[in-house]
Amino acid sequence: MAILKIARMGHPILATRAAPVSNPAAPEIRRLVNDMIETMIDADGAGLAAPQVHVPLRIVVFQAPRERSEPSNQAERSDPGLAGEERFDHTAPLTVLINPEITVLDQATEGGWEGCLSVPGLRGWVERPAHIRYRGFGPDGQAIERVARGFHARVVQHECDHLEGRLYPSRMNDLSRLVFESELRHFMAAQ
Repeated sequence: MAILKIARMGHPILATRAAPVSNPAAPEIRRLVNDMIETMIDADGAGLAAPQVHVPLRIVVFQAPRERSEPSNQAERSDPGLAGEERFDHTAPLTVLINPEITVLDQATEGGWEGCLSVPGLRGWVERPAHIRYRGFGPDGQAIERVARGFHARVVQHECDHLEGRLYPSRMNDLSRLVFESELRHFMAAQ
């Protein structure tokens, strides 16, 4: 395994639509996936897309660990004892998704601060659909299909945007909410 160089905003690979993977179980795809996971973990990222490591293929890896997730549903914040359909898991295990497709299940959006390994040092407030279904294939060629909400849904959408040649600042409605990470607490205190 190897730690790969991460492309930064402005590199043409990040503005290019990625190509489908013809054989998700191919040995070279498995090697790439292992390198992407190692690179993501080394960079302390929640996700990484193949174009970010200079490979124009439709592959993403991501995780939504509990320590990075916050309940975004207002009712859930006020009553952590909620059960049933109002409660949902914001987390996701380490996942490899090849040739992903996303279906928005509810047009309602929620905002959240996003960062990106290709846009280091910055955070931006991005509104995204809060409830999605995604599907694709794992590196073993087996189909994956999940429903996601909250941070889990945000991470999947953010990474899949890379496959379309899109970075999160282009999703922002208000560029005054694009701030350096080092200034975020000051920005929040002034709100």
